[in-house]
Formats: sequence, C-alpha cells, structure tokens
Amino acid sequence: MWRFIGSRLLQAIPVLFVVITLTFFLVRFAPGGPFSSEKSVVPEVKRALEAQYHLDQPLIVQYGSYLNDIAHGNFGPSFKYPGRSVNELIAAGLPATAELGFYALFVSVIVGMAAGIIAALNQNTWRDHVPMAAAMLGICMPAFLLGPLMVLVFGLWLEWLPVSGWGEVPGDKILPSLTLGAAYAAYVARLTRSGMLEVLSQDYIRTARAKGLPEYVVVMKHALRGGVIPVVSFLGPAFAGLLSGSFVVETIFQVPGLGRFFVQAAFNRDYTLILGSTVFFAVLIVVFNLLSDVLAAWLNPRLRNGLSNP
Repeated sequence: MWRFIGSRLLQAIPVLFVVITLTFFLVRFAPGGPFSSEKSVVPEVKRALEAQYHLDQPLIVQYGSYLNDIAHGNFGPSFKYPGRSVNELIAAGLPATAELGFYALFVSVIVGMAAGIIAALNQNTWRDHVPMAAAMLGICMPAFLLGPLMVLVFGLWLEWLPVSGWGEVPGDKILPSLTLGAAYAAYVARLTRSGMLEVLSQDYIRTARAKGLPEYVVVMKHALRGGVIPVVSFLGPAFAGLLSGSFVVETIFQVPGLGRFFVQAAFNRDYTLILGSTVFFAVLIVVFNLLSDVLAAWLNPRLRNGLSNP
C-alpha cells in the first residue's frame, strides 16, 4: 500500500510542474497586465510598480523565482490587494468554499446513492427510468442555468429561500448547495446503479437471499459495499471538482469564497492570485484523487491484496 501511495505521489510531481508552467506562461502572454487600466498610469509610477513586484526582470528569471517560492509554499503578494499575500487571500476564502463543497458533496451522495439503489432494485421499471432520466437532466443542465432557475422558482416565485448571502440568514446555504451538488448527484446515481446491478448478479448475493436473509440486509450489508466502489473512486475528484468548480455558484449566490477572488483576479490580471489559486486547486485534485484510490483499494479485497503482495 505504501509503495502504491509513493508511486502516485511521484506521478503527481510532473503533473503539478506542468500545471504551474502552463499557467505561468499563459497568464503572462495574455493581453493586458496587472497595472493596465482605463485610466493611464504615469510611466515612472508604472516602472516603479513593476520593479517592486520584479516584473521588470526577464520572464525566465521570474519563472525561476516563482518556482522557488512555490517550493517554499509562498504564492507571493497580490497585485490588486495591497498589503495582502495570496496565501492570506486563499486562507480567507477557503472556509466558505470548503463548507459549500461539503454541503454539495453531502447532497450528491445522499440523493445520488438513494436514487441509484432504488433504480438498481427496480431495473427496467418506472422506478428505474424516472431517477435515471432525472440524473441525465442533472448532468446536462449546467450550474449557470440551474442556479438562476432555482433562484427564480424558490426565491422569487415561492419566496421559500433567500437567494444570496452565506451564513447571514437561515436557509441561505440550501440553494447554493443544491445547485452545486445536482450534477454530481446525477453522476453518483448512475455509478451507484451500475455498481449495484453488477454486484446483485453475483453468486454470493443469490446465496444470501437463499439463506432467507431480509432484503434490506442483503442490499445494505452485502451488495452496497461492493456496489459503491465506483462511487468511492469518483468522490475524490468530485470533491476537488466541487471546490474548484464553485466559481459560478459563488458568483450567482454571492458566496464569499475563493471563487470571488479568482474571478476578480482574472479580470484584474492579478498574476500571483491566478497562479496561486490554480496551483492550490491542482494540489487539492491530486490529494483527493489519491485518497479516493486508497479508499477504493481498501474496500475492494482483491485490489487490497494485490497492493499488499506485489
């Protein structure tokens, strides 16, 4: 197992290196700059600002310096938030983004697994077709469309839930969590259904039923453990995707998370904030992918034995 974890970590190093390199040069080659604006800046002031942030150095020198800073966990100062570092901005926005991601993951797991189990136990009936049709709709509907629709229906027409804010009034976290978790709940439902159908056809499930065990014991104790392995493998990258893909939802519902800083950084050409956010999310994706692989291996006895006995 430790060899498996070590090999995955070694594979992550070149991946992160490529992400950092591509992001660095793509941002620098994009039109405009952190000190470009509609109001012209005095050339002397602009040169002084560029010298302060080392933008007057050759690009390859800036790249080497940034790699050195990244190696020491320093994302550098923000160009548009004077006196604040990118590390501080990430620390300020991460709690709201992480909380939103956890709520969305909870929605996706509970709703998705329930729909997938019901569909698998009622294969080729209306109880199978309806959840899978809803899942396909959830996959096809993007957050920037679902969010405004939920605001219109539940916020403006029915007036059941607040449409913006985070932690200000009761219920303001429901719509963002549902909007962000809907697509992932659809994927979880389809993965659960396919995994459960494969396990329910196994001999040990038929043996358990032949012994007279109640159906809920057969499903929850015997079938579910093997049926959720595809879901577990999906949850790692899913949670990383929930954190890194919450920009649209945070913008729609005015959630004070990392998405706010990232969107503003893109408009302001805040090089260090764009790079820092991208690298931070890349690390999260790598870490959660690794955790999901390890958990899936632990749940699968054959894969676990293979890792223990190379």
